[in-house]
Amino acid sequence: MSGVLDLVRADLRDFAGYRSARTERVQGDVWLNANESARANAGDAEGAYRRYPDPQPEPLRERLAALYGVRAARVLAGRGSDEGIDLLVRALCVPGHGAIVITPPTFGMYAVCARLHGARVVEAPLVERGEGFQCDFTAVARKAEAENARLVFLCSPGNPTGASLPLESIAALACRLERQSVVVVDEAYQEFASTPSALTLLDRHPNLVVLRTLSKAHALAGVRLGVAIGNEALIEVLRRCQAPYPLPAPCIDAVMRATDAAVLEATRGGVAATIAERTRLAVALADAPGVRRVYPSDANFLLVRFDDADAAFATLLAAGVVVRDMRAQAALGDALRITVGTAAQNDRVLSALTGVAA
Repeated sequence: MSGVLDLVRADLRDFAGYRSARTERVQGDVWLNANESARANAGDAEGAYRRYPDPQPEPLRERLAALYGVRAARVLAGRGSDEGIDLLVRALCVPGHGAIVITPPTFGMYAVCARLHGARVVEAPLVERGEGFQCDFTAVARKAEAENARLVFLCSPGNPTGASLPLESIAALACRLERQSVVVVDEAYQEFASTPSALTLLDRHPNLVVLRTLSKAHALAGVRLGVAIGNEALIEVLRRCQAPYPLPAPCIDAVMRATDAAVLEATRGGVAATIAERTRLAVALADAPGVRRVYPSDANFLLVRFDDADAAFATLLAAGVVVRDMRAQAALGDALRITVGTAAQNDRVLSALTGVAA
């Protein structure tokens, strides 16, 4: 048994899951095994969507594997990164007894999935030092060990901090917790970062899982396609815990088109434009009245502290600009998160904020 499988819930290690009609690898030209309609819907004249889709289409997995530079067997496609988070909690945490470690301020879905599953949420808060927020990896490891946590969720670049985590520290944590926890690195914003991906660590650390998404850099948030990438044995467990038909056929088609070589070239151009605008917006915001601090960011957003965040939020809304209010998160009582938009949209942000009194 692979060592990482020892971290999976004992009752799920040999769990076969539901075997749908599309799971069976059989051949034929008259398909009557899934109780699908024999006739196409009138609005789907070609019958493109009459049949259930393949749960994990090989062409899609191969395309995503090529995109991220990994083997297809390491890839599980799902309904956004959210499904990857949920599947990991479901597969590794015994309901009512398991625990996860998170590093607030961070993405809220880690705690939501854990609480819906009855798992404890253990916090090892980020520490604000120097230019931004940093992860206390020693504290994370100690809390994971003390609480017998099966999962550690790290967000890099962080949401909402925008800070990337050092790969050597991630690797050391995965090594220390090899028999204790699966370390999950959520790289939803990695395309906007200048630092290497944690995917480069997978060969050495079987208890490491990386989450990626096409929602941000690839502009496919509405398609809801995310990827969990990790040890083949663990990915197979997650696959057996997944819903029978997780990927709608139109979404599969959209991803295949969006990851074509020519489209990817345009995507890279869009990412470069966003990074340039991020720099411009950060410099301009730092000089805006009422702005206390703009944090460095490796993502497609900026975390900004204000002298009066309530006034800033209201002023932006009055100008028709909607940003994310972060004041409910610990240590961010004066902060807003501003997504980097187009040049014209960013100009509207700056124009509105010049009216916020210092």
